[in-house]
Amino acid sequence: MLKKRIIVCLDVKDGRTTKGVKFQNNIDIGDPVEMAAEYYRQGVDELVFYDIIASARGRGPILDLISKVASQVFIPFCVGGGINTIEDIRDTILAGAEKVSLNSPAVKNPGLITEGARIFGNQCIVLGMDVRKDPTKPSGYGTTIHGGRVDTGLDALEWAKKGVSLGAGEIVLNSMDADGTKAGYDIELTRMIAENVPVPVIASGGGGTPQHMADVLKEGKADAALIATMVHSGKYTVGGIKEDLNKMGVPVRF
Repeated sequence: MLKKRIIVCLDVKDGRTTKGVKFQNNIDIGDPVEMAAEYYRQGVDELVFYDIIASARGRGPILDLISKVASQVFIPFCVGGGINTIEDIRDTILAGAEKVSLNSPAVKNPGLITEGARIFGNQCIVLGMDVRKDPTKPSGYGTTIHGGRVDTGLDALEWAKKGVSLGAGEIVLNSMDADGTKAGYDIELTRMIAENVPVPVIASGGGGTPQHMADVLKEGKADAALIATMVHSGKYTVGGIKEDLNKMGVPVRF
């Protein structure tokens, strides 16, 4: 059985790690370079670094900060936010990232997924999705961009399938309804996407306990669970979470 991955997300704003609820009321919680090094020590499988305001401000990735984070970790490292061109993808990978997450730019320019996958390989291109419940959509879920501020009009399932057909090798699926609430992942959403695309799906938004993670990894059929508040708060460590998941029958890497 394939082992499930634990991924820690660092949301970065103005060079500092930040955390909010449903992308609102963000507070400063530390230095992303120091935090990345600590989670690497704790045994995290991957790190995701999101510049949460780059797209809204219309600027590119913060390459010097990405390079500093990359120098501290020797695990897959994915970067999102402000990656609008092939040059941005190249610069981000050269700065030390293994993967780039395309969210707002992918919706505006789907060709970026295809071109990025052709040049750098599907494994380097991650489709980031910020999804909300929307009863007007066929799947019951709609897609947003710019940190949830703009409704794209796209059905979540339809966009996930299209993104993969264009060349995305993985999906980070963030439930905007659950984000930062610590009340559990959206199992129904995650399972729906995971069952309908042939690439790994990373569940994001709502993780508050190891039980929530076990639920989305088993019932939600996610390949990985992304966490932030759980470990940023100091309540849990990555190693402790892995031990708990192992006891619950979830295969993890030690």
